Amino acid sequence: MRHSAVKASPLLSQAIATQRWDAIDVARGVAILAMIVYHFSWDLSFLQLIETNILQVPAWRWFARGIAGSFLMLSGLGLVLAHAKGFNGRAFLKRLMKVGGAALAVTGATYLAFPDSYIFFGILHCIAVSGLLALPFLRLHPLTILAAAALCLAAPSVLTHPALDAPWLDWLGLGSTDPVTNDYVPIFPWFGLVLIGVAAGRILLARQKTMSLAGWRSRGRFSGLLIWAGRKSLPIYLTHQIILLGILYGVLQIVGPNRMAEAQPFMIQCEASCLQNAQPQTCRALCSCTVETLRQSDLWQKVLNNTTTAEDQTRISRAAQQCLRQSPPS
Repeated sequence: MRHSAVKASPLLSQAIATQRWDAIDVARGVAILAMIVYHFSWDLSFLQLIETNILQVPAWRWFARGIAGSFLMLSGLGLVLAHAKGFNGRAFLKRLMKVGGAALAVTGATYLAFPDSYIFFGILHCIAVSGLLALPFLRLHPLTILAAAALCLAAPSVLTHPALDAPWLDWLGLGSTDPVTNDYVPIFPWFGLVLIGVAAGRILLARQKTMSLAGWRSRGRFSGLLIWAGRKSLPIYLTHQIILLGILYGVLQIVGPNRMAEAQPFMIQCEASCLQNAQPQTCRALCSCTVETLRQSDLWQKVLNNTTTAEDQTRISRAAQQCLRQSPPS
């Protein structure tokens, strides 16, 4: 039985169901813009064009989670509005095939490009599966939907178990360890954000004031660009990384990698070994000196390629000892 507090008037439902909301397209366009900014920064880090490894910076990780969350909430909201006049099975299957097909394409492409960390359940996979899971919630009371959302958000904290570490269960997100992948958006907790979007949609449909938001039309150029991006979000998602990586790889061939980023793996290993016998400041200076010494020999390329021999390791140790003798006492 539907709750009267959330039942929309026929006029409101019809108006919402037969038009696109510029406001939602703007929100989706902002999410797309934020995604491009994040992936551009990730690409700079991945190609070692900058020193910072953004995967190790908490602010960047939260930025990425915020972007994913916004897409999922918007997908839940859009699901409610798309079926405001009743469930449209044909439209739903068409969207499911489009998003699901794109998700499979992402899996295939990333498997070829990054076989050790390909995307098997990323944002598109989550949106596709969550769309199916959300169907029973489309006519429920918002409080019931929000309660289910809270359970989904809490699930990884209370239901995680090593028995769920099997690869074929990774899509649930309840294993004790996260799999190695470039984009991981499992059902738990992320389906909870889709349900929050569904609840928001149900609340909007119950209010006459929603008509003013539904009827808002963009007048500015920038908001018009965001609307275009919001309406083309799927093709932009599928192509933007190819474009960004292609451009930045060309830049890499011209300027070369950032010197500090290139040396980072060696620096980490060197400092970890040094810290057993010296202070951090001393180790930093010693390892930096060793890197500069190795750059002037044929050893540096071997270090980068991880092809050093036992004899090479001896030469590296001698270079480090020479730097140690040259450094002032701490």
